[in-house]
Amino acid sequence: MALTRAFVWTSWALRLIVATILLQTLFFKFSAAKESVYIFSTLGMEPWGRIGSGVAELIASILLLIPRTITQGALLSLAVISGAIVSHLTRLGIALPAVGDHGELFALAVVVFVGSLGVLLLHRQELPWIGREP
Repeated sequence: MALTRAFVWTSWALRLIVATILLQTLFFKFSAAKESVYIFSTLGMEPWGRIGSGVAELIASILLLIPRTITQGALLSLAVISGAIVSHLTRLGIALPAVGDHGELFALAVVVFVGSLGVLLLHRQELPWIGREP
């Protein structure tokens, strides 16, 4: 299948946005910044949830940037960020005033979710269960 220039540019743009946001948060998770510690303490998952999610986000970012593993990166990113969004909606709240966040972390999570979903939709033909006979 020949890829159009628009497809390639859109794919790279979405992948770079998602990977940049995921990689940006690693500093806060791995340095035990007060925001991350607060979030994972509130969820009852400090420190292992913080470190584990950071490792998963690092792996997802790397997979998104390697052409052969784009769909795996998008799926992993969707899984990790879905957990973050559900945590915000059920236990944390959209804004975290205790750490000076006014909804920015939730907004970034939504951007990562939408971007990852976009990448997955663009590369759906690369999914192993698409186009194969049972």
